Amino acid sequence: MHICFLTNEYPKEGFPHGGIGSFVKTLAVELNIKGIEVSVIGINYTHNDEIEIADGIKIYRLRKSKIKGLFSWYFNFKAINKKIKEIHKNNPISVVETSELGLAFISKIKDIKYIIRLHGGHHFFAECENRKINKWKGFQEKKSFKKSDAFVAVSQYVKSHTEKFLSYNGKPVEYINYPINTEFFKPSEKIIVDQKIVFAGTVCEKKGIRQLIQAFPIVKKQYPNATLEIYGRDWFFPDKSSYIQMLKEKELPQLGDVAKDIRFHGAVAYRDIPLAYAEASVCVFPSHMETQGLVAPEAMAMGKSVVFTKLGPGPETIENFKTGLLCDPYNLNDIAEKIIWVFSNNEKAEEMGKVAREFVIKKYGLKNIVRQNIDFYEYGNH
Repeated sequence: MHICFLTNEYPKEGFPHGGIGSFVKTLAVELNIKGIEVSVIGINYTHNDEIEIADGIKIYRLRKSKIKGLFSWYFNFKAINKKIKEIHKNNPISVVETSELGLAFISKIKDIKYIIRLHGGHHFFAECENRKINKWKGFQEKKSFKKSDAFVAVSQYVKSHTEKFLSYNGKPVEYINYPINTEFFKPSEKIIVDQKIVFAGTVCEKKGIRQLIQAFPIVKKQYPNATLEIYGRDWFFPDKSSYIQMLKEKELPQLGDVAKDIRFHGAVAYRDIPLAYAEASVCVFPSHMETQGLVAPEAMAMGKSVVFTKLGPGPETIENFKTGLLCDPYNLNDIAEKIIWVFSNNEKAEEMGKVAREFVIKKYGLKNIVRQNIDFYEYGNH
């Protein structure tokens, strides 16, 4: 069997990537270990073609179109289609997998099965962010869904919520959690720094980072030594201005002296993500919306106390006050109170972290999730 993932986010040294990149890398490496051939095709960050073999995975990074603007997508997809055809001719592909919009302009080849994994598409996030559907992106997503032979939902929530806006067209829909490498994300011997709050993820509005910053002074009143460490790549507005810069200019000055204890660390290489969690007293991810999210179960696998959003798939991920804490991401007091609870209940928080790791091993454990994916690739999408 030969699986081909279509993504621009596969981790590349020196360049930021998101959760989809982390997911594909984790799954691809394990599939390869199981003897399944894996290729990854995506548009490069640069105007060069690159081929890399890493961990047994063949990664094809195609040079981005030099033509900017409205028609760049056409030339990018043309290059991807050409590469799929070339690879398939020399080494037949069994399955092509991508995210929601990824099949819109892919030319289907007989004998290849095409799968969309629901990581959270345009319709899904437009609704939760209270913004209008972009007609062009909405068109692509609907076109892509019609081409898919099957779907994989990473949470029950993303399956049901996506179905409110888009049709699965009678095709199979499987529910398979994200895989978490619990040997890579495991309790660390590193000394925990007391009262250190850690956030990891893209630094943008929907991740709830602005509310976390606004809640921080409430925590500081009770715990003056608390610090907030923010790890993750920047997000940019349509006018190319930086979200982090906006926070520094508009939000931090309102905090006065408290702002000195908020630190932005920037994008983190995949191999260093556990180090970002290691010193945390509590990991906080007050997202406005997630399809599932990797950061909460990753931190839980490390035995950390985690505060996650109560919205969307939050209750699927955490049982409140048993495997972690759930917060209202729009309520500053609630965010602060959950952090303060962790600081005030060290023994209970430590026990909660142990239970959380056991839960993650059972629900998101790598071997079990990889087996489910292989079964679906082989049988479930027919």
